Amino acid sequence: MKFFRRMSTLQSLAVGFMCIILAGALILMLPCSNRDGGTVAFVDALFTAVSATCVTGLSVFDVYTQFTFFGQLIILLLIQIGGLGFMTVAISFSLMLGRRIGLRRRMLLAEAVSAWQIGGVTRLAGRIFGGTILLEVLGAALLAVRFCPLLGMGQGIWFSVFHAVSAFCNAGFDLMGALSAGGSMTYFAEDPYVLLVLSALIIIGGIGFLVWNDLLECRFRWRKFCLQTKIMLTATAILLIVPTGLYLLLERSGAFAEMSVPQAVLSAFFQTVTTRTAGFFTFDNQKLSEGGWLLTVFLMFVGAGAGSTGGGVKITTVTAVFLALRAHIRRRKEINAFHRRLSDETVGRAFTTVAIYSLLLFGGCFMLSALQNLPVKQTLYEAASAIGTVGLSSGITGLLNTGGKIIVMILMFCGRMGSLSLAMAVTRSKKSSGLLYPEGKIITG
Repeated sequence: MKFFRRMSTLQSLAVGFMCIILAGALILMLPCSNRDGGTVAFVDALFTAVSATCVTGLSVFDVYTQFTFFGQLIILLLIQIGGLGFMTVAISFSLMLGRRIGLRRRMLLAEAVSAWQIGGVTRLAGRIFGGTILLEVLGAALLAVRFCPLLGMGQGIWFSVFHAVSAFCNAGFDLMGALSAGGSMTYFAEDPYVLLVLSALIIIGGIGFLVWNDLLECRFRWRKFCLQTKIMLTATAILLIVPTGLYLLLERSGAFAEMSVPQAVLSAFFQTVTTRTAGFFTFDNQKLSEGGWLLTVFLMFVGAGAGSTGGGVKITTVTAVFLALRAHIRRRKEINAFHRRLSDETVGRAFTTVAIYSLLLFGGCFMLSALQNLPVKQTLYEAASAIGTVGLSSGITGLLNTGGKIIVMILMFCGRMGSLSLAMAVTRSKKSSGLLYPEGKIITG
């Protein structure tokens, strides 16, 4: 017990996620979880559990054809816990039972949801949990309009619930193997109703819990929003509009060549929404042009909002780096946005996060290429999908050997925990010696 008490909040969160992943993997190995009544290899069960808990969506199996209803339910629970954060779920249940929440648990929760302060964090947890359930139920009800007539009442409701949770948590797992094996949402490629409902769930889940709270606190009045909310809403709109136009431009004679104009617009928009963290698809991504392929990798790298159900570098991080570059090019000392100044610490963390993610991305790409002898184009796509917790695949997930699966699992875990947070969790902070060394100069460009 003393060992756990000495852990920092970040270390406790990392260990907590590992324990949930291990428990999920062991359950998925059971005969009652698999349709054939047998067991699956531990590394494959672990891969599935990591992907579900880290809300990624990469899988060596087709979820519907491999797992029973019980196995699918376990995957759904892992997705829900991974999307909300296990501390949010645990504390929400404690609040419902009327139990007192101690200081350490409040600190863990604040870290889990990226809250700025401990004060009011339990109320925030209640709002997150209640809001999540409400939105997922609403999403399931809307999807049931299509799924129940198609699949029957019982299976239609289950599919509606599963895909509503998977979309809101930006997980990308699907049960569409019942309609087209390995086809994700290709069956609904021409159905704007289903795709727009899924898109709305993905976007709402990806903007971040703090943004939700600010929208409620400020009653949707722009002037009162905090800087985080203004940046998230503005940048999200840009990342929805611009890439949609780019996909249409790049793929009109490529992946969208055989589509009508309305279907191409719908596919481009859904691709833009799902690529940043969700992992659903309506067409074969291997048909993308070279430009579309690179755009997809970039969007996977950017990811969703901080403190959200999604992964990636995070939208606010990329925005801070862009604003810093713009200020530096213009030779301005202050880095401003919406009449507010970003602190040096914020900018430093943003650059550090981008640097660590970049190292992990290219390191993972190199290791996958070296171990699997696969083209760099495919391994870069797979590594970006893993670290961005997206779930889109270049078609090599099922070809990975044990070493390749371990690398992808590490990337998924780093992407969900946050590369900087994970680095801080495994390193010790050192107190300053008090010495100030003489300034040295280097040429940096």
